[in-house]
Amino acid sequence: MAVGKMKKQDKKENNIIEAPSSDGVDRRGFLKCMAWAGTGVVWTFAGGVPVSRLFGANSKPGDQSSFSFVQISDSHIGFDKPANVDVTATLQAAIDKINALPVEPDLILHTGDLSHLSKPGEFDTLDQVLKGARPKQVFYVPGEHDVALDNGQQFLDRYGKQTKGAGWHSFDHKGVHFVGLVNVVNFKAGGLGILGVEQLEWLQNDLRGRASSTPIVVFAHIPLWAAYPEWGWATEDSAQALAYLKRFGSVTVLNGHIHQVMQKVEGNVTFHSAMATAFPQPLPGSAPSAGPLKVPADQLRRVLGLTNVSYLAGNSHLAVVDATLAGTPAEEASTILRRAAAALSAAGAQGQSTQQNQPTAAAAGETVQAAIDNFSFKPKELTVKAGSTVRWTNKDDIPHTVTSNDKVFSSPVLDSNQNFQFTFASSGKFPYFCKLHPMMTGAVIVE
Repeated sequence: MAVGKMKKQDKKENNIIEAPSSDGVDRRGFLKCMAWAGTGVVWTFAGGVPVSRLFGANSKPGDQSSFSFVQISDSHIGFDKPANVDVTATLQAAIDKINALPVEPDLILHTGDLSHLSKPGEFDTLDQVLKGARPKQVFYVPGEHDVALDNGQQFLDRYGKQTKGAGWHSFDHKGVHFVGLVNVVNFKAGGLGILGVEQLEWLQNDLRGRASSTPIVVFAHIPLWAAYPEWGWATEDSAQALAYLKRFGSVTVLNGHIHQVMQKVEGNVTFHSAMATAFPQPLPGSAPSAGPLKVPADQLRRVLGLTNVSYLAGNSHLAVVDATLAGTPAEEASTILRRAAAALSAAGAQGQSTQQNQPTAAAAGETVQAAIDNFSFKPKELTVKAGSTVRWTNKDDIPHTVTSNDKVFSSPVLDSNQNFQFTFASSGKFPYFCKLHPMMTGAVIVE
């Protein structure tokens, strides 16, 4: 290996899923090197031979068709909870890291959740920080937080003037075809991310006629593979999109949303999710739910970061490397996240052991309290008398909604400690969900 020695890895720390490949490339070994590359090694393929260089190290200019670009994700400007009280500062740190690269990337991809509540001031702050980036070409797709207040209209006005539909688009750069997809609108109760028929038809037409040798980069917010469906980390109709991409020899799919590095290879398709610049989330299944995860302050920048992607003209694969804001090995993030999730789970168990169940209202006209906590409605199913009022209070660090499946009631976006109430005048069962996080569902039964 060109630089240093690869550390021995515990299989539990890999976060790498392999699938059979027919192109002769040892993809599992390659991805292990990419995971280790958080220490600062970028891998490229030249004539089928892997070549490494330090992240940020000087490299000789190659063919003019060769280039690099950077992915940043989940800035959540406006978030100010314990998981990170200054998300603007960590976004600025990511931009500083980009600006320090000896070879300037050609462009930046932002894979969504630019803002926390899609407020104008939050977008203004993000724009101001990104003005300081050396690469001036920036391309965006929205996250669910960017469409929270107005179904994404402000996002489109600012960043999607040349896009289609809810913001999907494509462009070509030095022989690589880039496709930005949107899978955060029109959520269904209990569902996952969704692309929709219109966007899938557009994608099919966009790819039609392109040579199968064209390298493709797809970027979207929610993973286009089943990263962890139990937490909504998947896209329900992604199989159709991937079917259109199957004939291409090199496809790289970049996502955000899950705030951590996860990778998977299926044939010629490499899936890669990025760290956030705002706050981390737990490893899949390691905590009661997804959501902002507080780590020790001195370790925060070791679990935040960005992704650098290099393309070497004539090469069939793109090289992907993750870099933490602290400059520490990206592989160490898993250990930090696992410890923080264990502490969170222990604290939650202790709190539940002392918590008394709240009785429901027995008479009409009373107000029943419900909570939104740990990405769930509590209680999940509530029985009340006709004429009763239910008041939901958001106890999470993330905004949610209370939205009736049948549009009988719908709250505004509720930030932490905000509440919404509705009076049920007639009997029946009223299922509802969070339209930002549709895996969250509940029901009110009115007698």
